[in-house]
Amino acid sequence: MRVLLVEDDTVLGAAVRDQIAADGHSVDWVMRLDRAGDALTSAVYDLVLLDLMLPDGRGIPFLKVLRGRGDVTPVIILTALDQVSDRIEGLNAGADDYMVKPFDLAELSARIGSVARRYVGNPNPLITLGPLEIDVAARSILKDGRPVVLTAREWVLFEAFLQRPGQLLSKNQLEERLYSFDTEIDSNAIEVHVSRLRKKLGAHVIETERGLGYRLGRL
Repeated sequence: MRVLLVEDDTVLGAAVRDQIAADGHSVDWVMRLDRAGDALTSAVYDLVLLDLMLPDGRGIPFLKVLRGRGDVTPVIILTALDQVSDRIEGLNAGADDYMVKPFDLAELSARIGSVARRYVGNPNPLITLGPLEIDVAARSILKDGRPVVLTAREWVLFEAFLQRPGQLLSKNQLEERLYSFDTEIDSNAIEVHVSRLRKKLGAHVIETERGLGYRLGRL
């Protein structure tokens, strides 16, 4: 996924950014609400991680404006505000989840995955695709009963296809999912990852529409 992190605490922000990157997602990190607004108008994100107390304002009004204009991007609030009334306010404003600081980074990864699955209409983490048995939550794959090991980026790319079965995804869409703004991308990076997925999972796991993009194959 491509994630927007809105957090002004440099220590926590760096830890969250590194955790998301280690999971294979791309992350853009901003420390102000105005920068978050700019980012959301210039790129498409799969998830926003939103602190509630930023130098230029509170996250709740920002979230309400986001939902008011019809933006349905999933939002997980990360905050030190731990009262029940704070949680209710955040969820009523349109947040999909609410985590109180300090939190466990592994739990954050699990909640990110859970929210993402709900939004693509497949809350079941277990998927069967031809000879492949896929546990999305555990990030594990069995092919004909034998485990297949994917790198973090290979998994995120494969997950993009699983979340949109039958949908054609352009090279640009896949690059945005894998890489953040400041990452230098090799011109053939997507082709290399797709080739590796085919070698590990099967030649027909991903289909190519020449000049248009890629889609999940019919195994």
